[in-house]
Amino acid sequence: MTPVELSRTVLCAVRRAVDEGELRVTVPERAVVTVPGPGGCGDYATNIALQLARPAGEPSLRVAEILRPHLADADGVGDVVVTGPGFINISLLDTAPAALVEEILRRGTRYGFTDGPRPPHEPRPPHSSDRHPEPHGLHGQIRQLHCAHEIRAVVVMEAVARLLRSQGALVRTSCEARPEPEWEAVLGVRVDAHGRPGAPAPLEVGVRPVPAPADPLPLGRDAARWALLHPAGHDRPRISDDHLVQCEGNPLFRVRYAHARTRALSRNAADLGFDAEPGDVRHDVVALLADHPRVLARAAAHQAPDRLARHLVTVADAVLAFVPAVLPRGAEKPSAAHRARLALAEAAGTVLAGGLSLLGIDAPDHL
Repeated sequence: MTPVELSRTVLCAVRRAVDEGELRVTVPERAVVTVPGPGGCGDYATNIALQLARPAGEPSLRVAEILRPHLADADGVGDVVVTGPGFINISLLDTAPAALVEEILRRGTRYGFTDGPRPPHEPRPPHSSDRHPEPHGLHGQIRQLHCAHEIRAVVVMEAVARLLRSQGALVRTSCEARPEPEWEAVLGVRVDAHGRPGAPAPLEVGVRPVPAPADPLPLGRDAARWALLHPAGHDRPRISDDHLVQCEGNPLFRVRYAHARTRALSRNAADLGFDAEPGDVRHDVVALLADHPRVLARAAAHQAPDRLARHLVTVADAVLAFVPAVLPRGAEKPSAAHRARLALAEAAGTVLAGGLSLLGIDAPDHL
């Protein structure tokens, strides 16, 4: 069970408590599940009782005690403990990190993608994972994206098209005029058609980010695309050489460096005579990787590649904090823990590479 699946389990527990008359609240759309904080225990914790206390008209501790047996009966849950003012701490029966890492390594850079268009009401294929949400209105649907003849609009539109396709949508792109040849030569952008049809097509989506204040082409493909995609569409992008500087202050560098570090770990582990083997590793990286399919789904649904870019920065920062503990130190012999940490690092590198690819940015193995 991943954090995304556990969040759904928490909501089901709330719904059961409401159906049985124990709570009088509106079931929320989302339950936050995180690594337990100070004083907590178990694998994950949620503050859902604190969130529901006021609308329920009950103390948060009482709400937590109402929800505790419903969660304890859920499949995959081993124990539920209430701490503090009403934090619910959950221990799982299965080895969620190992299963998650195995899935990522199996799917590769397509982790988080849907399985492809299927007719309505057709069931999922056997063994298809619930970690790949299918946003309503996207899967198997046709989307016509149209943008102005402006460099940022074209780059954002292409990234949105990639995201939509990753979620099973069928996408066609068009621009008001033929994109400039250097846009394709430097940034690799392409559109399916140019010119404006006489009437808006059904399901047409207009992509209208704030235009770039300067020509991004001198930055080169990767830095230019990042400069245009990392800010939200309503924010003015910053076009400067800062995107080329290899330092901690450059988010693009941190993402690519984190990916390169995971690849270096694999090479160094091979030199030490061991390889990766998924295992039970508890770290913030696990929750972020489990959340990746949801990030892709929401970025596609909201036509917001900036959501993916910011998620990759968060993953990279967690990875960079994690990698010093992966390899044996000094005379230490490689153990099962090292092999499990290496598998988690390789999975994180796969997610970073896949995310950058959706943004049209290279993920080098050496940096």
